[in-house]
Amino acid sequence: MEWRYPWVIICFGFLLFFWIGQFLRRGRSHFIFKSSTPQLEANLLGRFDHQKRLWKKRMGLFGLSFLIVSASGPQIGTKVKPIERKGVDLVFVVDVSISMDAEDVKPSRLQKAKFEISQIIKQLKGDRVGIIVFAGSSHIYLPLTADYEAAQLFLDGIDTNMIPTQGTSISSALNSGLTAFITEESKKYKVIIIITDGEDHEGEAVEIAEKAARTGIIIHTVGVGSVTGSLIPIKSQNGVPKEYKRDRQGKLVTSKLNEMALREIADAGNGIYVRFDNRLTGHRNLIQAIDSMEKKIISTHEFSEFEDRYQVFAIISLLFFIIGFMFPTKKMQKDTWRGRIV
Repeated sequence: MEWRYPWVIICFGFLLFFWIGQFLRRGRSHFIFKSSTPQLEANLLGRFDHQKRLWKKRMGLFGLSFLIVSASGPQIGTKVKPIERKGVDLVFVVDVSISMDAEDVKPSRLQKAKFEISQIIKQLKGDRVGIIVFAGSSHIYLPLTADYEAAQLFLDGIDTNMIPTQGTSISSALNSGLTAFITEESKKYKVIIIITDGEDHEGEAVEIAEKAARTGIIIHTVGVGSVTGSLIPIKSQNGVPKEYKRDRQGKLVTSKLNEMALREIADAGNGIYVRFDNRLTGHRNLIQAIDSMEKKIISTHEFSEFEDRYQVFAIISLLFFIIGFMFPTKKMQKDTWRGRIV
């Protein structure tokens, strides 16, 4: 049991003071009549039943008590309330290849991507969200869900050690994104957001994006990194960089953002291209694009832990007031003729 307005229960304190006052007043009256003559007491109170008057006051006291309980907003039991939510299905496709550890975007490309995704999830309302991770291969990391807290937990667990096969197979990632929607009847309200540096681009990603666009799925792309590029740190198990990646000839590898490829994929998927850099506003364009989409109605149920029951106590209070108002206090006795014969 819970109370919507628990502070109202304080009124029971005032009711207690009132009852104590009545008790003291009753004791004082008893003392006065005890010192009076029986004839005086009979003349003053002879027409009233003392016990009935006492019960009439009790009815009012009970009525006030239940009225205070009702005003406190008691909530008892549980209920299931059907609601309708409008939203879209949104799948983040996140590059977890080793090049995402590059630090041309602080603190790293992957950490920046995770931060911006987190900001987007915080602003979602009614949408479902899923996560796919990819490098040389891809897999569904988080199926579509409306549980944003769970999505944030899964997001925190993403790192570049998740997929041992290196590379940036965007085509494989897109196919996984389409698989996430395979059980859905309509593709009209679906969005795929690919977040990558676009390096080592493989496969037929543009053709897959065009195919997805024809079914109504919108594909946005996000580039993380810089055009000038950055070295790729090789980190120890503690996450501390110990050296930088080198090619087969022993030369340091510089990872550069491939914006051209990502723009082509976004154009083919009827989406937009956004770049995540060291600014803190990179996610805003994506939020605007999602908000501008037509939303579908998602039928679900909202479980309310407690249900309001103040009406019951209000009715009981009213009954006590009515009974107290109609309760008789006069003695039921026949009038006697006390005249005299002339």
